[in-house]
Amino acid sequence: MTLAPDNPMRAAAMSVLIFEVIIIWLAYIGMIQVSGINLAVAAAWSGLASVLCIVALAGIRKRWGYLVGWLAQAVLIGLGLLTPWMYAMGIIFALIWATCIVLGKRIEAHHQGGNAS
Repeated sequence: MTLAPDNPMRAAAMSVLIFEVIIIWLAYIGMIQVSGINLAVAAAWSGLASVLCIVALAGIRKRWGYLVGWLAQAVLIGLGLLTPWMYAMGIIFALIWATCIVLGKRIEAHHQGGNAS
């Protein structure tokens, strides 16, 4: 499931991934300061989540970029195991990601239907 290069929701999906990297590193601070997670554990999981977002961002022109994006959403929610408020943040961002994809597909379907007439 990919979005066409001229689909405006592709840029929105890319923005979601960029903002997720920011949230991940804000969560990193929370993992250490609030939840008392070991520095190396927090850095490793935050690094993994960030790399997934960046890889998804780099591959968003291809099908695999969207697959990695979905994996990044799962890992972001999974960060809730380290600091509970990330469950909420992960779910919120996953919903925004899903909305971008669904709306993007609707836009494409509308354009294809309009071109047929």
